[in-house]
Amino acid sequence: MAFDSRMNAAPAGFDPRRDLPAGFWDFYLPLHQKFTPWRDKLVAARAARLAASQEGEYPHYLLPSEITRSEWRVNLPEWVLDQRNQMTGPVDDAELSVKMLNSGAPGVMLDLEDSMANTWGNLMEGHANAVAALYGDLSWCCKGDEALRIKPSKTVIFVRARGLHLSQAGTLPNGELTSASAFDVALLAFRAERGKLKHNLSFYIPKTESADEGKWWTALFQDIAAARGWERDYIKAMALVESFPMAYEFEEFLYHMREHILGLNLGRWDYMASLIHFNLNDPNWVLPDRNTIPHDVTFFQNLRLRIPQLCHRHGALAIGGMTALYPSRVDAELNARALKVLAEDKKNEAVCGMDGAWTGHPDQNRIALEQFPVPNQLGKWDPAYDRYPELRVPPAGVGRRTVDGSRAAARTTILYRFGVLSGKGASLINGYMEDLATDRIYRLMLAQRIRHAGRVAIEDNGKTVDHTAAFVSRLYDEELEKILAALPPDADAKTRDRYREARRRSEEMIAKCWFDPV
Repeated sequence: MAFDSRMNAAPAGFDPRRDLPAGFWDFYLPLHQKFTPWRDKLVAARAARLAASQEGEYPHYLLPSEITRSEWRVNLPEWVLDQRNQMTGPVDDAELSVKMLNSGAPGVMLDLEDSMANTWGNLMEGHANAVAALYGDLSWCCKGDEALRIKPSKTVIFVRARGLHLSQAGTLPNGELTSASAFDVALLAFRAERGKLKHNLSFYIPKTESADEGKWWTALFQDIAAARGWERDYIKAMALVESFPMAYEFEEFLYHMREHILGLNLGRWDYMASLIHFNLNDPNWVLPDRNTIPHDVTFFQNLRLRIPQLCHRHGALAIGGMTALYPSRVDAELNARALKVLAEDKKNEAVCGMDGAWTGHPDQNRIALEQFPVPNQLGKWDPAYDRYPELRVPPAGVGRRTVDGSRAAARTTILYRFGVLSGKGASLINGYMEDLATDRIYRLMLAQRIRHAGRVAIEDNGKTVDHTAAFVSRLYDEELEKILAALPPDADAKTRDRYREARRRSEEMIAKCWFDPV
């Protein structure tokens, strides 16, 4: 795999034996030698599967097997039985991390992935913050104020490692890359002193695309545990169902990870992006404007029902997704609307059988908790449930496809990419928390509209507008000009140039079909 400038790279002159914790590199090299080549094969299989899907050979269920016919169970430890709300946010943000851990949420996911800009400095700060949070020592202090510290609690802490699709550059000689996933898990496990942890070291696994990838994670966890002198099943994990092919294989994935897995989470925004990506050449899958798609649209709802049914059949937790509309402490109308949407969304997930959900703002915790039975719904599943529902139900008659929606997509991708160029992996934009997943959705939606211009109606005040590449480029020009015009008069040239670069990169990613989650 060639070096990619969008990949995280250690700085020039980096020496892993000098610049990482003493002893880590000797601990890590055998893991790299085993797991990076294996990871490369899995990533190559992903690429082949995506290409096949875009040629009409879509993902499908695996054949029934002993895994699906036999009775096997995940054994959940007592400390994880209540996960009615999991707060999530970038772990390089110490202030937010402390506030999440003090929110009263039963779980907190500290993120090294999507919501954090993937740079070496952010990564190292994130790792340091994660260790401090696991020990209960993380604090944040703004100038002149008393330090904000973590309060003792039973909150379960997960760290989301980077996914298999990402590599880490700059740590090995001759430009050799290593698996970002293996690097993150190994570094955190190497630094973690078991006696200081209030529960098993626990991770969140992102971006899985096949059941076989569960074998990779299981082997990684067990090899690291052996190297640390821990029990083979000591490391625990939640995993996200956020790719279209994974939706068909997560029962088998659960089986392969049964010694480590605690539950699955429906990562709805990445799932929507993946759904578009795998169906990019099908005009029936040109999605409506993102914010006109109802939360219970059939292609989501069928999966939202399948996850708790199969998780509970095998004793694992099922966690719902993130509601993107954020509450506001300065806009009462927006705040009321955001909390109303939150309550409706989480109630729908609870009715589907989920045990909890994700939120990203402390003000959402109480409402999210109230929607789910205490402590979980593990006993809620139907032995007669058809475990093979249709997951590729086109969104016919759902939402609206408009030029205003395309404008919003162009504008949001510029603003999000500006944040990334400024070192932020997630940004609050027009009341919505936008991260890499929603940026991918918007870029893929624009790509769909370009690809199927003339075949799918996109409306503008009753007229149909063909979304040619030139038309979308014009939208980008117009939205950039609006953004620049709205800047304060004293905004410096560097800021303005960064917005221009964000606009350039966003359109380039669409033109070059760069839709992987990087």
